[in-house]
Amino acid sequence: MPRSLVAGNGTTLVLFDDAARIRDLFYHYVGQENHVAGHPHRLGIWIDGAFSWIERGPEWRFEYGYEHETMIGAITARNDRLGIEILFNDCVYNEKDIVLRKMTVRNLRLERRSARLFMHAEFQIAESGVGNTVYYDPREKFVVHYKGRRVFLVNGRVDEDGIADYATGACHFAGMEGTWRDAEDGELSKNSVQHGSVDSTVAFHFALDGEDFKTVYYWIAVGTSVVEAQGLDRYVLSKKPAHLMETTKDFWRAWVNKRNFSFQGLSPDLVDLFKKSLLIVKTHVDNKGAIIAAGDSDMLSHGRDTYSYMWPRDGAFVSLALDKAGYFESTHMFFDFCNEVIMPEGYMMHKYLCDRSLGSSWHPWVGEEGHAHLPIQEDETALVLYALWNHYDKKRDLEFIESIYNSFIKKAADFLVDYRHASTGLPRPSYDLWEEHRGIFTFSCAATFGGLTVAADFAKLLGKTREAGRYRRAAEEIRAGILEHLWDPAKGHFYKRVRWTESGVKKIDASVDASSAYAIFRFGVLPATDPKVESAMRVFKEKLAWKSGIGGFARYEGDKYYRVSEAGPGNPWIICTLWYADWLIAKAEKESDFKEVIDVLRWVRARAGDSGILSEQFHPDTGEPKSVAPLTWSHAAYVLTVVEYLEKLEELGICDSCLPI
Repeated sequence: MPRSLVAGNGTTLVLFDDAARIRDLFYHYVGQENHVAGHPHRLGIWIDGAFSWIERGPEWRFEYGYEHETMIGAITARNDRLGIEILFNDCVYNEKDIVLRKMTVRNLRLERRSARLFMHAEFQIAESGVGNTVYYDPREKFVVHYKGRRVFLVNGRVDEDGIADYATGACHFAGMEGTWRDAEDGELSKNSVQHGSVDSTVAFHFALDGEDFKTVYYWIAVGTSVVEAQGLDRYVLSKKPAHLMETTKDFWRAWVNKRNFSFQGLSPDLVDLFKKSLLIVKTHVDNKGAIIAAGDSDMLSHGRDTYSYMWPRDGAFVSLALDKAGYFESTHMFFDFCNEVIMPEGYMMHKYLCDRSLGSSWHPWVGEEGHAHLPIQEDETALVLYALWNHYDKKRDLEFIESIYNSFIKKAADFLVDYRHASTGLPRPSYDLWEEHRGIFTFSCAATFGGLTVAADFAKLLGKTREAGRYRRAAEEIRAGILEHLWDPAKGHFYKRVRWTESGVKKIDASVDASSAYAIFRFGVLPATDPKVESAMRVFKEKLAWKSGIGGFARYEGDKYYRVSEAGPGNPWIICTLWYADWLIAKAEKESDFKEVIDVLRWVRARAGDSGILSEQFHPDTGEPKSVAPLTWSHAAYVLTVVEYLEKLEELGICDSCLPI
């Protein structure tokens, strides 16, 4: 189930499903330790003796969105049978680890009514139901879930009244479903403590006048001790939850508007998605540097791993977008992260946890022939170098570059130079950016060219002329190798990959891959207007575009990842569709050349829905999101395309001041 809303502050990240229920809560890294792990925090209402769980189904209708230019969620749930409408406004306080929820309960009938709102919580603390404790504190009338150095304090207010009823209990054990079942008769057991696999439910009681509303505030104070969480609870009570939500709203509006883009030629809905994308990306950037791919834990329900890791590849593309949009402070720590975790030999590993430890991987250390090889995607090392130059180009922080030159730039560049075949000049085999196969890929080769090119620029900048020359020569040898070994003159496109057997026989995978043509012009191997690139992009469009259904572009021919139809090349992806727009922008010469670019941006906006959240890929016929949502890379790709569109308008003189001064 893709998430409908996200909220975060760089330490705590919360994701909500399409029934306004918390489904993921990360602390104290945005992608590490999911303390809910997909188990829904249920919501229920009892009114004049009738009870209903607020969930997807025939009775409840939902609308999703955010308050304009903020990370304040806005989900409306309406039940005509009960005559009730509830507006949920959700956020994570920007200054402290407090999850805030405002619920405006509206009576759609004329008569005065008695209501009870039930809030359920099930914490899988440290991603486990083992050894948790939950208790009700009668002194200050709150509920505490804890295990070790992780504490979640639940409290709330309706007018001046706090929690009116409560229950703690066991769940997923000996046939017990949880305390939420206890709510269905409108009363709770008042069991005050439980340990093991536990949950809790609290209730707020209030009256509703005819066609009137009542506001209920609910919060979760998150800390490393009961004392810390209790201090946060007192902070909410003293400052008032309404004030904290307003200041959080003010912060996000200021943050997303700090760069004054003109947005010439873009409709308000496209601008709105740009700002929502910036905000969603920001929530996935940890305060200590990790940029996670996604927080949606539903991948776990399919028996797989999650996306809650820092891939150097995704992080590099996200930092590229953030830096181009002017949000340098969000990327500086990412490069610090990479500087710390790079291997002594100079390469990045597959992926990392937010605490800078090594993430899980399916890349083996042993190849098909039984020989040892590095379990890496070489493009990840090169992409971080490439993104780092963009960071420097925008921020001009020479002291930072000098501080990491030897520890990261030189180390990575030396590896990229050395990890090549002497006979072809091309990089040695590694895994592709899609993490599926091993070989010598056009994308990886082009990214390595781009990484070595900027490494040469860094070396020249710091007066290291010998190293600059070495990196430049290696880059040119890779360019020559790409054009000799990876270009198919007969079919007019770049191969997906090549490899040589031990006996020297060249094996070719000639399938069309969106990343191949894109990488050639993105990383400067050839300009976007080069005849080879023009031809490769025509093949890209012919082979990978969906000509029916929702449209869009697939990753490559025969892509089976979440594939739902054999009629086309694979599901349409946001990033691959935007790559086509990036090429149109790169080769544009006049204003009319941007019409198709706008069409692509509108296609992306149509995929986002009301909340603005973008998935990784979509069902080609129905448009149903597939895989995780939101995917940070999808949103970053949209931001990058919009900024490069504005850059090109300014470059061509179509717009005098499209970009912030």
